[in-house]
Amino acid sequence: MREQALAEVADATDLNALQALRVRYLGKKGELTRQLKGLGALPPDERRAAGASINALKEELEDALKRRREALEGEAVARQLESERLDVTLPGYGYPVGGLHLLTRVTNRLTDVFRSMGYDVVVGPELETDAYNFQKLNFPDEHPARDTQDTFWTEDGRLLRTHTSPMQVRYMLSHAPPFKIVVPGKVFRNEAVDATHEAMFHQIEALVVGEHITMADLHGAINQMARALFGPETKTRLLPTYFPFVEPGAEFAVWWKNPRTGRAGWLELGGCGMVHPNVFKAVGYEGVTGFAFGFGLERLAMVSYGVPDIRYFYGGDLRVLRQFRGEL
Repeated sequence: MREQALAEVADATDLNALQALRVRYLGKKGELTRQLKGLGALPPDERRAAGASINALKEELEDALKRRREALEGEAVARQLESERLDVTLPGYGYPVGGLHLLTRVTNRLTDVFRSMGYDVVVGPELETDAYNFQKLNFPDEHPARDTQDTFWTEDGRLLRTHTSPMQVRYMLSHAPPFKIVVPGKVFRNEAVDATHEAMFHQIEALVVGEHITMADLHGAINQMARALFGPETKTRLLPTYFPFVEPGAEFAVWWKNPRTGRAGWLELGGCGMVHPNVFKAVGYEGVTGFAFGFGLERLAMVSYGVPDIRYFYGGDLRVLRQFRGEL
């Protein structure tokens, strides 16, 4: 038994086989265990000698099992290290990485600018009700923006928001002035798609409400934003126009020099004005004034980065998207 057991231990090729040998010889029903239990049937003189012999074999077998286990574990570690070996002298491999979409970069840049001016960034739902999107913003029933050709309506009477302005009403209904917020997000209009129009696009809108807010504050905020975006020499202008949710209303433009083309000129960005009293009445505000202004992000990105067609933003063409991977 001794020669056979030690030979089998030495030939064991893995830990499972080694454990099977331990059970076979030293387990509760193992061969050595049975011999120890059978010592009681021997005469006293023979029992002592047989017990010493069995215990000696048991110790020798346990030692052999231990040494073989250590050897097998060492071999396993060596194989693992070999499989994980890294040759640090080989040249490195640059894994391809993605990047933020150009519109995401423009949005992040703008929200950073507004945060630096003390604005809180808030977002709202893209599926809106007529009350938030039109009624509470002083849109009369006959306003052209209510035409179903301009708006995507759902069967339950809701609509995909046509501007980010509904968040003005939602925020004012749940917050007391004074405050300064900016709202970026997607908007939807039933447009005929071409190089400069899309049915889905992005806007960003600012709203400031408090005591004694004036058009001078509005112009100052637009100046500060424009200079942060385009440089300290940037000029701005306001041109009177009509929007139902502001009074007075204006369109604002910036005079800037395009760093890509080197050409300078006026760039019309968006609309602005003092919040209409009817809007404040709809949310229950009294004794305050405020201003709002907003613009489309696609137009700003197209002019700033030389993108000739708005559809390039959504076409998924990697040749277009990769051009702006490193843009700030």
